[in-house]
Amino acid sequence: MQVKDRTFLITGAASGLGAATAERLVAGGGRVVLCDLSEAVEAHAERLGEGARAVRGDVTSAADMQAAVDAAVALGGGAGLAGVVHCAGVVSVAKLVDREGHPADLEAYARTVQINLVGTFNVMRLAAAAMASNAPGDDGERGVIVNTASIAAFDGQVGQCAYSASKAGVVGMSLPAARELSRHGIRVMAIAPGVFQTPMMSEIPDEAAQALAASVPFPKRLGYPDEFARLAEQIITNPMLNGEVIRLDGGIRMQ
Repeated sequence: MQVKDRTFLITGAASGLGAATAERLVAGGGRVVLCDLSEAVEAHAERLGEGARAVRGDVTSAADMQAAVDAAVALGGGAGLAGVVHCAGVVSVAKLVDREGHPADLEAYARTVQINLVGTFNVMRLAAAAMASNAPGDDGERGVIVNTASIAAFDGQVGQCAYSASKAGVVGMSLPAARELSRHGIRVMAIAPGVFQTPMMSEIPDEAAQALAASVPFPKRLGYPDEFARLAEQIITNPMLNGEVIRLDGGIRMQ
């Protein structure tokens, strides 16, 4: 599938990985619908020009995501929605038992799983339903879904039970979803980023961020959002990439 003249839905598109992906796809001649809860998504869509539209929405809401998918289908005209790059998510840190002996907050755990895992399933099911009606292209392809997992799915650290479990769920959905949607000509992939320069990373102390950057074997730095976007673009354009999770982490293995 080519990016040029195709329409894509990008979630979590107001900043970070999603914003960079939207920029790259527009630069490649594609059209994008940017979806995010933040009002900043509207300003980002304006910066990207005529090829971009903004939709405010919560990935856990069926109505919000159906509206985002419908907007992308409309923007695509007769070609419809070609693909989705799902970047929306949250990071959470909480120990099962804190220093005072109190158990972790169950509602906080459920919220993380709801956004990161159920939200991914929600976006995937609605996008797939829209893409299944597309006219088949080369090799019978009708669409592509790129989800965002995390290296925490494999190397979860202390305090990451909720986050690691939610991202491991995204990993676990990739192959069965790809197998199921193959009859519709829809590919499913996931990217598992390591430590990247995103707003999420800005929430941790500078000393901790510097330590993480130094622990990357090569290159010894945090990843750039455009490096994620470049991989998403490669997945879109390479039809043999299907049913797999790609670690994008500079070789880091979390301690």
